[in-house]
Amino acid sequence: MLAPLTTHARVRMQKRGISPAVLDVLLEYGREAHDHRGCRIVRFDKRSRRLAARALGDRFPRFERFLGAYAVIGSDDAVVTVGHRR
Repeated sequence: MLAPLTTHARVRMQKRGISPAVLDVLLEYGREAHDHRGCRIVRFDKRSRRLAARALGDRFPRFERFLGAYAVIGSDDAVVTVGHRR
């Protein structure tokens, strides 16, 4: 279910150590919020963390360190950038 990526998003994923598998889990289970500038921000909240943990089962521990990750989705549904919340 990997969404289309901009070149900027690809570079940021590599630089920030966010794999396509992590992005896929984030987009599948993360909660969306509008940024009021035409984009959507996808991140994990408490509910989406529980859903991901239940769905991934034994594979979930490898994703735990990325629970602070976020993705910005543009109006064309492409991933614009990714990062880690601090």
